[in-house]
Amino acid sequence: MVSAAAAASSLRCFPSSLGNRGPGAATARGGLVRLSSRRARSAAAGVAAPSREAESAASLGDLTRVDFPILDQEFDGSKLVYFDNGATSQKPSCVMKTLDEYYRFYNSNVHRGIHVLSAKATDAYESARTKVANFVNAANSREIVFTRNATEAINLVAYSWGMSNLKQGDEIVLTIAEHHSAIVPWQFVSQKTGATLKYVGLTKEGVPDIEQLKDLLSNKTRIVVVHHVSNVLGSMLPVEDIVTWSNRIGAKVLVDACQSVPHMPVDVQRLGADFLVASSHKMCGPTGVGFLHGKFDLLSSMEPFLGGGEMIADVFQDKSTYAEPPSRFEAGTPAIGEAIGLGTAIDYLSQIGMQKIHEYENELATYLYESLIAVPNVRIYGPAPCQTVHRAPLCSFNVENVHPTDIAEILDLQHGVAIRSGHHCAQILHRTLGINASARASLHFYNTKEEVDVFVDALKDTIDFLTSEH
Repeated sequence: MVSAAAAASSLRCFPSSLGNRGPGAATARGGLVRLSSRRARSAAAGVAAPSREAESAASLGDLTRVDFPILDQEFDGSKLVYFDNGATSQKPSCVMKTLDEYYRFYNSNVHRGIHVLSAKATDAYESARTKVANFVNAANSREIVFTRNATEAINLVAYSWGMSNLKQGDEIVLTIAEHHSAIVPWQFVSQKTGATLKYVGLTKEGVPDIEQLKDLLSNKTRIVVVHHVSNVLGSMLPVEDIVTWSNRIGAKVLVDACQSVPHMPVDVQRLGADFLVASSHKMCGPTGVGFLHGKFDLLSSMEPFLGGGEMIADVFQDKSTYAEPPSRFEAGTPAIGEAIGLGTAIDYLSQIGMQKIHEYENELATYLYESLIAVPNVRIYGPAPCQTVHRAPLCSFNVENVHPTDIAEILDLQHGVAIRSGHHCAQILHRTLGINASARASLHFYNTKEEVDVFVDALKDTIDFLTSEH
């Protein structure tokens, strides 16, 4: 049963930005960003700077910015442009308020006390589990296991399911575009069990080769591990088809949904995967908590991942019996406040609407790609957007003869633009692309096309700075 406090918290989390703010209010509260020196020069010369067409109404990014106070700040006179959402998203005020209220007013351990604070904390914690289940359309909240993050969720499956079900000669199919967290745990397991890792390469378009994946599937395949959306390429895999093909040969499917759950509607029953993982901190929730969705009969057949309190039924001197899922996989005191905060983040996203977020971010993704590809000597990795191909709102790119870390550093120091540089926890993919690193700009629904203009102009200035003689 959801407590009155939890219900009230849900109501408080309605995005204030969407209630009664018009275009004027949106731009007055952080919706407008500064002109780069390049754009300022163009304006002074009477030349129109590259920009989107004027809109009659404020965008979703304009409307929601007020809910993210971190975005309303400047560094050395430059308005912050935060384009590092692929690493972590920013948090709305209602999430921070939820964390504050938990620690101020009902901090207590869950499931272990009959006093009012413990009961209130337990209600809020289990309410958050229900919110996660509803958010991804799980058949039952018992299919949701809270973990520290998506990495731990994948390790849970690798050790609890993998160590018990894989043996010499079995095969694990992955793509070379997977995040390290979806590769390294299976390397550990393969070394211990003798199972073999099989990797799907890229097509000439630079996306995972689905036909090769189909060809790799055989009666030796025991599990297929794939991302839903690539954190480097911005491409999306046809998970439903992959599940169908895998089911035909009796293989399980694990989906890394860290880059999809925060950005689009995700229905685990429709996808049909056996396991799906995601992280709170990428979906406007706190760090330190993530979740695993697993089909309940499968979770019930698995051994515990960690031993300790909460995950047991009975403990004897020489053995123990285990609780039913999800408690079986949540040993010890969980991240209670963080899970409750995730629930509030889900309330916030749900009030906006995930389809609305997805449609707006599709526009942002296309605008970002088209604006960036127009910059001389820029190479973007992954597919070009078109009517049949939608990119995630991120672009990993390189500039000829310029190191991506230099780009990221100058963008930050001179323009207040935050992007990421490096291998993005995807070294195998970068080696396949023939590079060591790339720069990545990744957006979320609280970003705007005006910010893309600022970023692109700042990038041009940065390239000029780094390639000119000093």
